[in-house]
Amino acid sequence: MKFFDIQSQADLEQVQQFIVDSADRSSVEDSAEERRRNVQTLIDDVRRRGDAAVAEFTRRFDHVDLEPSQFELTEEDIDRAWDAVPRPVIAMLERAHENIRSFHAKHLRGSWEEHLPDGSMYGQRLTPVENAGVYVPGGKAFYPSSVLMNIAPARVAGVSEIVMVSPPSCEGSIHPAVVAAARIAGATRIFRVGGAQAIAALAYGTEHIPQVVKITGPGNAYVTAAKALVRGIVDIDSEAGPSEVVVIADKTANPHHVAAELLAQAEHDEEALCLLFTTSREVAEKTLARIEDRMQVLSRAPIIRESLSRFGAVVVTPDLETAVALTNLCAPEHLSVQTEYAPRVADKVTHAGAIMLGAMTPVAVGDYYAGPNHILPTMRRARYSSPLSAEDFRKVTNVMFFSKERLNRDAHDIEEMARLEGLEAHAESVAVRIKDVN
Repeated sequence: MKFFDIQSQADLEQVQQFIVDSADRSSVEDSAEERRRNVQTLIDDVRRRGDAAVAEFTRRFDHVDLEPSQFELTEEDIDRAWDAVPRPVIAMLERAHENIRSFHAKHLRGSWEEHLPDGSMYGQRLTPVENAGVYVPGGKAFYPSSVLMNIAPARVAGVSEIVMVSPPSCEGSIHPAVVAAARIAGATRIFRVGGAQAIAALAYGTEHIPQVVKITGPGNAYVTAAKALVRGIVDIDSEAGPSEVVVIADKTANPHHVAAELLAQAEHDEEALCLLFTTSREVAEKTLARIEDRMQVLSRAPIIRESLSRFGAVVVTPDLETAVALTNLCAPEHLSVQTEYAPRVADKVTHAGAIMLGAMTPVAVGDYYAGPNHILPTMRRARYSSPLSAEDFRKVTNVMFFSKERLNRDAHDIEEMARLEGLEAHAESVAVRIKDVN
């Protein structure tokens, strides 16, 4: 990990440059444009050949030979998966799902209308999207938490058809816990198809895989590229980048806790961003020592070491205000505040996907169980975007009604505005009504 001790303006500027360069990991990747071209070719092929192309890419990339009729899990497949999951795991998934469902239900907005004394009305009508596709990573790894975090808010929003896709294992199956989570959360159809070909199939539809209007869910670089390329054909949640965590710590922080947060994000992948901003040099040094100790025993130590060497840093700041300013510059996916009076510090942070307050709130609480969504903006996008929510699965329609009296009163202004913009037919559409009324 890089080590910075801010003693001067030059030191601060060096840290700021490191943060900006590291947060935009796309700038260090030479293969992004080539990947984009390859994914576009794949999407075009799926659009042209449908299921045949999906089956071919599944054989090539997942090493599984499936007929298109085998893409979708049957009720019998789902029952077998459900029965294969231990009951305590089912109960745990159900508790986590209820936390997530309850949280997302709390911030749903309702449709509204305002009726004015002159008889006019305006308002907004909120309706769910017609259907949604949820991508869940799979293959060697499995993520039932991603199932719950994607499907629960869609179901809360009232989406009637939720199609889940996930890559098959080499045996051609989806992990039973993933299938069980999909049943608990309310998926209506489940397909053992993954990769960019699954995104293309959801965006354009095939003979067996339905076209959807919204796609959510994390994936690898190829899945992310595919989502970016079909944006506009369908809506997507975001173009997710590698995991990120910033820890703000003062002298009261436990270095073991701080190290644990950095290690937990670093084990995701080699491009995870892990930063510590601390006012205590002692905490900084003890955290580094703890990280080195833990890497001797952690199974994913090679990934952690690569991540921390490229995108990890410990920064000793002169005060918490500097730590907060650097955090806002980074706009991290996750922020852990391990300080005295943590809420006061967090109140000054304006850019972060999720904030975990205090020593007893590890990032894993939000990743798995508390209720808030773990699909969060990355790569500094928390400056202008938000976590996935039930509102992302709904759309707003503006509604208005003018009475004769209201139109008669405001017609002159409306006509003048139209003529100001050179749109005479717009003005006439108002004038003809006033003429008929009078």
